[in-house]
Formats: sequence, C-alpha cells, structure tokens
Amino acid sequence: MNEGGLTRRQGLAAMAALAGNVWLPPARAGQLEEPLADSVRTALSAAIANGSPPVPEFHDTERRLAYLRWLGANSERLRRRKPDFQTRIEFLQTVWYETRRAGLDTTMVLGLIQVESGFRKFAISSVGARGYMQIMPFWSRLIGDGDVGGLFHMQTNLRFGCVILRHYLDRERGNAFMALGRYNGSRGKDVYPNAVQAAARQWAHPDA
Repeated sequence: MNEGGLTRRQGLAAMAALAGNVWLPPARAGQLEEPLADSVRTALSAAIANGSPPVPEFHDTERRLAYLRWLGANSERLRRRKPDFQTRIEFLQTVWYETRRAGLDTTMVLGLIQVESGFRKFAISSVGARGYMQIMPFWSRLIGDGDVGGLFHMQTNLRFGCVILRHYLDRERGNAFMALGRYNGSRGKDVYPNAVQAAARQWAHPDA
C-alpha cells in the first residue's frame, strides 16, 4: 500500500486517469453481450430511439445560472483536449443533457469518458468499442438501428453510453462500483472503477 492507502495497481490506474490516458484492465475491456429479456430490450430501445435535441431546459433562473457556471468551468478544463470553443460547448451541453436524461452523475460520466477514450470522438479499442464512451458494436444491433457507424456520432454515442450505464446501475441496484465494472467487462475488479473515480475528481464542480 502507498501513503494514500492505494495498492500499486490502483495507484497506476489513478495516475493514468489523471494523465488523460485510456486505462483498461488487462483481462478484458468493453461491455459483454448478455441475453436481454424482451421487456428490457424494448425499454432500452425506446430510450435510445427518443431523438430529442440535447438542449437543457431549466425551470428557474438559478438552475440555469448553475448550469452556466458548470459549463464555463469545464469548458476551460476541456480546452486542452478540445481547442475549438463551439465543439467543446456542444460536447459538454450534450453530456449534461444525456446524463440528466438517464439519471446519472454527470461528473462520473465525464470521468468515464476520460478513461475510456480520452475525449476522442473516433477512438476505437482493441476489441472494437467505439467513440467517446466506447460502445461495443453489438449494442447497435440489440437496441439500435444496426448502424455501427452511427456510434461515432456524438449524441448517439453519449445516448448509448448513458442508457447502458443506467441499465447496469439498475442491474446492480445502484452500486456504482459494480456497475462501472460491468460497463468495462471487469465486474468485481477494482482497477477500472478506481480509475473512473480518480478521473471524475478532475471534473467535480459545486454546480454539477
């Protein structure tokens, strides 16, 4: 154990996350294809198919101001990875929208994206996972329209990733550690969840 209470392996995972590198457990990386009950498949397909534009809506001024503070702070943090202002604003707006639509922690999802793809839109893993949230192609067949190329579309990728992570959280009864492991195909192992949590700390903001 090191001074922070982490094993060497956990420490390396955290360092990789903080550096913005993709860190995946060596045994396996990527969601695993599992049988889905018809009701689950139908619900997930419906969640994917809703094509609402990723425009946040606010019921009061304070919530809108909180969002704008969050957006400004994370735009600055993301500048190195996405130099174009409009590109990163659209990306962050879509992350905000899709995470809230799915009932997810926006900060955790930003950490997941950093670990999975380093915020690279066209990232492809060694096992074929694609895009920002590294979606395995079989999901397009199971709950999408079968167009694997669509997984490189920003909102499509984030929509799939958030819906899948929500599904895993529901399966794990809200246990984020187990759900993250399932997302990575390493359920029960600590390297990936620890890396995501370490990366997420960089995106923490009071208004998140």
